[in-house]
Amino acid sequence: MHPIFSKRAWLAGYLAAAGVGAALLAVLLRMAGALPWTKAGELAVPLALLYAFECLTPWYLCRALPLGATHPAKIAVEHLGSAVLVTGVWVAAAQGLGRVFDASAGALAVTPYLAAVGLLLYCLSVALHYMLLAMRASQEAAIQTRDAELRALKAQINPHFLFNSLNSIAALAVKDPPQAREMCILLSDFLRRTLGMGEKQSISWEEEIQLVGAYLDIERIRFGTRLRVEMQIDGACGECQVPPLLLQPLVENAVKHGIATMVEGGTIRVNSRVEEGLLQVFVENGYDADAPAPRRQGAPQGLGLRNVRNRLETSFGSAARLTTQTEDSVFRTEMILPCQTGR
Repeated sequence: MHPIFSKRAWLAGYLAAAGVGAALLAVLLRMAGALPWTKAGELAVPLALLYAFECLTPWYLCRALPLGATHPAKIAVEHLGSAVLVTGVWVAAAQGLGRVFDASAGALAVTPYLAAVGLLLYCLSVALHYMLLAMRASQEAAIQTRDAELRALKAQINPHFLFNSLNSIAALAVKDPPQAREMCILLSDFLRRTLGMGEKQSISWEEEIQLVGAYLDIERIRFGTRLRVEMQIDGACGECQVPPLLLQPLVENAVKHGIATMVEGGTIRVNSRVEEGLLQVFVENGYDADAPAPRRQGAPQGLGLRNVRNRLETSFGSAARLTTQTEDSVFRTEMILPCQTGR
């Protein structure tokens, strides 16, 4: 099906353009065919509508004869033959309508003009259709590139998280084997849930929060009371669609580079709300400013944050952003992206 039929607005605009063509054709019939305005209008409207739809036929021929994959001579011959055929049908229709509306002489007088205009408009339609096909190909290539980038970025998440979790299990296996076993069970459940989302382009914010809760259950075994979490989630956020595992790396970063550096532990605060169609997310945690540089939260260019930033840019472009700031031994991450509900 021609893409112009996919949206009513496009079809309405095209018919409006055909109306302008009908007015110009009426002027031609009036001047060259010596027809009264009434007769000129009666002929012009159906003729303009007929040729407007005839000019959509190059879409199918252009798709069958793509530029660069078809010999130029074949393209020229095929389109020229089609142009002559379509224009001949149009001229024959004009003469037939001339007899119906008792304006045969006027229709016959404008036949050379109709033939010239028909050939010119058809050739212009061919050019426009090739431009449309080139634009669609460019858009599809951009989408495929974006999807490939998203798949590559998504593939980094589980190995990164799994590496950190296995380190935690290894540490517990020495000092507390029962807890290490419990952590293995929770980790298995978490990975099973995330694997189920592997093919999804997006999940609801409510599901994302549940995944973060499952991750925190794992880390609470390791840190116990040292890890405290405060969440304030606006109910309006629940239906916002986000790429899977978008928040989890931020919380993981807060645990690894923040809470883990503090002897007494600390609190991770997660807030989210929707304002003016944007999902605003804040993750805040304390950290030990005297901890060795590689372990400090003040180094925001780690894999987790970089991955989230790249996924936001790939999915939403300039409409989303991730910023970080450090103040008084508190690290704060702010993530803003469009709230798309998928309805």
